Amino acid sequence: MKLPRIPALGLPDLDLSWSRVFAVFLKELVQMRRDRPTFAIMIVMPILQLILFGYAINNDPRHLPAVIEMREDGPMTRAFLASLQASTYIDIVAVSTREDEAEAMLRSGEATFLISIPAGFERRIVRGERPQILIAADASDPVAAGGAIGAVERVAQQAFATEFEGPLAFLARTPAPYEIVVHRRYNPAGETAFNIVPALLGIILTMTMVMITSIALIRETERGTMETLLATPVRPLEVMIGKTAPYIGVGAVQVVIVLLVANVLFQIPFTGSMIAFLLGVTLFIFANLMLGYLISTMATTQMQAMQLTFFIFLPSMLLSGFMFPFQAMPEWARMIGETLPITHFLRLVREIVLKGAGLTDIVNDLWPLALITLVLATLALLRFRRTLD
Repeated sequence: MKLPRIPALGLPDLDLSWSRVFAVFLKELVQMRRDRPTFAIMIVMPILQLILFGYAINNDPRHLPAVIEMREDGPMTRAFLASLQASTYIDIVAVSTREDEAEAMLRSGEATFLISIPAGFERRIVRGERPQILIAADASDPVAAGGAIGAVERVAQQAFATEFEGPLAFLARTPAPYEIVVHRRYNPAGETAFNIVPALLGIILTMTMVMITSIALIRETERGTMETLLATPVRPLEVMIGKTAPYIGVGAVQVVIVLLVANVLFQIPFTGSMIAFLLGVTLFIFANLMLGYLISTMATTQMQAMQLTFFIFLPSMLLSGFMFPFQAMPEWARMIGETLPITHFLRLVREIVLKGAGLTDIVNDLWPLALITLVLATLALLRFRRTLD
């Protein structure tokens, strides 16, 4: 079928055959069917985005871990603790009588809040001395801390209101016979940059290390130079080390740039152990290089490698605690997040940079990061092919 010439509109002669168009259409369908990774990503990516944004993302964090420093055990304090446990905002993970133990849990990230009830609290209430309940909040993530602090204050009002009856009815007055004092630790001003900028180091390293490694290896295959390499006596492990080692230097340069910018432009101090930081960032760089190497064994073209990289990058952005509070996500999303290297790196880099953490404080995130790196390296080695298809 041919379309007629339309000289009045100044259009050229459109000699268009619908049979040929249909033939090209069928050819493209066959190519799409053969390129299964690309087709799968086109289908899975929208579904993944809908699930993550619809179910996993929540700006109203609940069930945040709290440690109670309890130096008073009476009916009022027990009622307060019972109300906290019934609240959906706070999960009490430990009750301690030692200040150093509770502080260590707050610094290591095991607890988001430290709620301290002083000795003689109930006696001082009855005397009208307005004793203080101290709430030390980990404000390195301002979004996670903000809503829960207000919730704790409301829980205290409701809990003590039930106790101020009968002989103690004279205490049910305004202002309350106690005072709640909130200390925002590690980020007193609640600046978002203190939370985002250190974490950007993880995002930058993930994006560049994974993508550059996977594309570089695929490029050699496409150019035919991998054939020459495979003809030599070089072993798979030697190829892996030789191919990934140059990018360690690239990652080191990126680390230096991010730290300088954070300190000079955003006045974010580096308060923790440099040895702990170097160990954590080295493990994280290796994990990303191994992930990129693994992707290169699964993809056949540079386009596929880039698509698989973005497929990994989306959950790394959304399920790691970078953009949204980690504790606010449902349990299934947190389980997926725990398998991502960036989740553990974001925790330890924030603890080191903002909280002054050392090696002992980051152990709980250091060993999972090392385990993930080992698993990725093993899978990449097992998938490495000594001969080209």
